[in-house]
Amino acid sequence: MSERLIVVHPDAHTLAQAVAARLITFLLDRQSVSSPIHVALTGGTVGIATLAAVAASPIKDAVDWRGVHLWWGDERFLPEGDLDRNEVQARHALLDSLTSLPEANIHYMPRAQEDLTVDAAAELYSAELARFAYDGSGIPAFDLILLGMGPDAHVASLFPNHPDAQASGKRAIAVHDSPKPPALRISLTFDVIQSADEVWVIAAGAEKAEAVTSGLAELPREQAPVAAAHGTNRTLWLVDTTAAGMQ
Repeated sequence: MSERLIVVHPDAHTLAQAVAARLITFLLDRQSVSSPIHVALTGGTVGIATLAAVAASPIKDAVDWRGVHLWWGDERFLPEGDLDRNEVQARHALLDSLTSLPEANIHYMPRAQEDLTVDAAAELYSAELARFAYDGSGIPAFDLILLGMGPDAHVASLFPNHPDAQASGKRAIAVHDSPKPPALRISLTFDVIQSADEVWVIAAGAEKAEAVTSGLAELPREQAPVAAAHGTNRTLWLVDTTAAGMQ
């Protein structure tokens, strides 16, 4: 049974700052014993604020970014440069400032193109994941997967009672008819999420409180997908007081 910790911060700003500091420390600690490191990023307000806080940190350059591979838990299937893409927001917040991070280490999910369907895009990302898997599983050895969470308890683009969310035996899937716009998305599956050494669930805001409660109660993943978001070694719930239902 993996370890589960719940850490509550006063507000969303403090949460983002704390997650950023924790992330930098995590990378430095991992690099003292292994390389490369594989991390999946998340979007959302707090997720992007976390990356911006990393960019502002005076110790970010202590990380050897040449040995870090960055992936995404999910992505909106939109054209290159669209500001709603997690990739674009992450580049603006942090990645463009990391001059030592090789572009080849940034594994963005495919962008929408006229000759590319969302299903084919998901297959391309599955192939990219397999390219960095060394144990025959088809999944890289993820050190950490960061996940935001919606008020409906979804993580990545795995939504409650949505048929695409229950896919098994796959690494990345196409999501059709997403209940949250845009309708077409790409997402990692639970097969990948649950293979990570650590999973951090990040949530802020009173509208997330019910979902946090559902996840911690370990309801069925069809009802509360976040309940199935756990790492093989450790799962952290990093929340603010309102998401924790304390205000």
